[in-house]
Amino acid sequence: MSQSTARPTSYGSIADQPFVPVIVGAHVGGYSLVRAFHEAYGVKSLVVTGATSWVVENSAILEVVHCSDAHDPDVLTTTLAGAPFDGLPQPKILLATSDSLVDVIALMRDRLDDSWKVPYASDESLARATRKHTFEEAAQAAGVTTPATTFVDLGDPAYDVVAAELPSEGYPLIVKPTAPAAWNAVTFDGQAKVHTVATRDELRDLIGRVQASGYRETLIVQDMIPGDDTGMRILTCYCDRDSRVRFASYGRTLIEEHAPGLLGVPAAILTGQNREIVDEAVRLLAELEWVGYANFDLKYDPRDGTTKFLELNPRLGRSNYYVTGTGFNPVTWYVDEYVHDTLPDEFELVEADTETVYSVVPVRTIRWAIARHPDLWARTKRVIKAGGLRNPLHYRAEKHPVRWAKILAAGVSYDRKFHQYYDPEAAFHPRGEPADSDLPRR
Repeated sequence: MSQSTARPTSYGSIADQPFVPVIVGAHVGGYSLVRAFHEAYGVKSLVVTGATSWVVENSAILEVVHCSDAHDPDVLTTTLAGAPFDGLPQPKILLATSDSLVDVIALMRDRLDDSWKVPYASDESLARATRKHTFEEAAQAAGVTTPATTFVDLGDPAYDVVAAELPSEGYPLIVKPTAPAAWNAVTFDGQAKVHTVATRDELRDLIGRVQASGYRETLIVQDMIPGDDTGMRILTCYCDRDSRVRFASYGRTLIEEHAPGLLGVPAAILTGQNREIVDEAVRLLAELEWVGYANFDLKYDPRDGTTKFLELNPRLGRSNYYVTGTGFNPVTWYVDEYVHDTLPDEFELVEADTETVYSVVPVRTIRWAIARHPDLWARTKRVIKAGGLRNPLHYRAEKHPVRWAKILAAGVSYDRKFHQYYDPEAAFHPRGEPADSDLPRR
């Protein structure tokens, strides 16, 4: 596997393509997958969604297929059995754009015919990896470092939040669900992807609201590693059907999303290399018997100088274009294994080694966010000046003027939202990892 080459000539229609990418979900991560397939193979994708968005509207490289509720396995199955899919006998690669959609596809994949290629792990591996308590057990078995963690089992009918013994020290703490689909199925006041609690009373109040909402899975209560967004790390690995890691792409987050509902999604990433972390991931993925892509969230802990694994997302993440932008197009692994069946039995693990800056925000927003890290900004600025800036939405194959106007407007909106929801000064920790600690090897 080598870096991606120039995109071939586009096909006349989707029916003429040798295979069809089918992407469930219409946010920027879904569009990034569409673009990756188009860059590598000149193919259009079919985007399955209930509610379209400007991200996929007026696009020359995709077509939208309406699905009234993609989170319902029966509805999604019916959609994929109808037009236009029933007229496309060639291989179709089915990809999800959220953890909950991966769960849905896992529930209904056996109902699809052999033309559908579903490159996800087994139900057992998915459950073990994406339920945070069993992920913790697997990490310990593989010798992988994670933050100190406790669990609250809301599936126990006898659980009484008023009488429960909760941590008395170590605050602030992070609180997250272990079951994304169940979390998305409930609502409560202040609900977010990740919660931070400063005291035991705040923790008790949050658990009470979650329990009252009807959520009956386990909650994870985790040590909050100090430091701003620049302490976050991202690692994407591809495992073949035998759970062997073929490819890895590592990056250092510069700024994350902070708006409600998107908290924790990387908005800007500086790519690099860290073989020690990759080796840890290789052990963990073997323990999990993983198949397909795994997207890890990690954070550097300035208290002990280690980088800790936080969670595994069972797919290419929302910010997956950080991989494509390095020139190592991640969807080629899908096509080589599931369409062409050409992965060699003998191989060496490939690591992306191109220094780039992935960003969906303006450069001025990055500069503002990492102002307390002058060495990191100097490295970031050097990469950008060398032509290394990568925005998944800035694609020359797109020509529609309305689309480009909305992309420019989105940049302004992003800058405003970050100033509203994020205070990098308050989050700063003086003992961050050196800016050049993960420079690609030469």
